[in-house]
Amino acid sequence: MTKQNKQRTARLFALHEFVRDYFTKADWFRIAYLTDSLELVEDHPRLLRSLDFKDEDYDGNSLQVLSKMINDSNANLYEIERYVELRKLAVKRPGPLVPEFVSTVQTRQPERVVTFAPDVFRIPDKPVETNVLSVMMPFEAKFSGTYAAIRNVCEKLQIDCKRADDIWDNSILIQDVFDLIFTSKVVITDFTDRNPNVFYETGVAHTLGKIVIPITQSVGDIPFDLRHHRALTYLPNAEGLAKLEKDLEKKLRVVFSV
Repeated sequence: MTKQNKQRTARLFALHEFVRDYFTKADWFRIAYLTDSLELVEDHPRLLRSLDFKDEDYDGNSLQVLSKMINDSNANLYEIERYVELRKLAVKRPGPLVPEFVSTVQTRQPERVVTFAPDVFRIPDKPVETNVLSVMMPFEAKFSGTYAAIRNVCEKLQIDCKRADDIWDNSILIQDVFDLIFTSKVVITDFTDRNPNVFYETGVAHTLGKIVIPITQSVGDIPFDLRHHRALTYLPNAEGLAKLEKDLEKKLRVVFSV
């Protein structure tokens, strides 16, 4: 083995040591996108499964995939090293973890608090914005009138209204959705047509303790367990959207104290 190959192997082993101990599924997908190796990660029969179940063969699977990424291109070695160095900074962040209260449903921190560390998402280093409302709805043209109605109310009340772009085609950017929900005071979710992404986003919002305002064109589209939230119903016509604006304004005036 040449000196160059020995150095390359040593760098691989050093990377693998950290990857084995600290990488989450989200980390694997991030370096997969950075190195154009998404198929390698997604199609490996055991890598992510052994990570999820903490199986003994994860050690070998992770080394195998890392080695393949690096052998495919010298540039990949530098990309992975750069990513790992950034991850090390997060892992070695000094001082004890300081609890942060992100719920907007509770007015004060309850006696019992659950601390969690998500695997798919990173907790953003961003504050909760007291004047931000985010909208979760299907990204289809037929909902443009609904979104316009919501924006009309927000502009009238001077509330910052935000909506995630259509990012579901690229799973790594689901982090953007999490960041948006995390930093919002209120999350409006449109259950019309029982869109699975909206269900997912609603679960995230409830887990983070956000004020969730469900809206729908049909009460039957709302999961039974959530019907006590008293969703705002509307019809997708001029009269129905005008009613939605009126009902939503009344609710948001209370929530945002305006």
